[in-house]
Amino acid sequence: MHGFAAPTPLDDVDVVYFDSGLVRTTQDAEFESYLRKVMPSLAWEVTNQATVHRWFAEHLGQTVAPLLSLEDGVATWPEVATCVGVFLRPDDSIGVVAPHGVDDLFGLVVRHNPVRADAQTYRERVASKRFAARRPLLTIHPA
Repeated sequence: MHGFAAPTPLDDVDVVYFDSGLVRTTQDAEFESYLRKVMPSLAWEVTNQATVHRWFAEHLGQTVAPLLSLEDGVATWPEVATCVGVFLRPDDSIGVVAPHGVDDLFGLVVRHNPVRADAQTYRERVASKRFAARRPLLTIHPA
């Protein structure tokens, strides 16, 4: 959509899932280790959305409600355009999880999603990910 001659290199790949019955707290790290072994050129981050509330408590000192589903988790990501995930169905077709739709993604719009991330977090992400410098056709809304 930006007219680049070559694909933009991936900074990282986020893999999310939802397992509320998880008993091993090391599951995400085990998945990441496996993915690094089979595709070492990528930076993998695996997160069970059923445990995100624990991360907020332990790392940020914030109490947030547990998420109820994978879609519930995806719906909380800091930018509306990033609240999109894809998955492979058993018949090898691609499924899409997009709780807020895909208009911002395909419209090249970056806007704050206030469901969980505050305005400061949004601004920091826009700056650290260098959205404007890396993809100049984006319209970036202030928080």
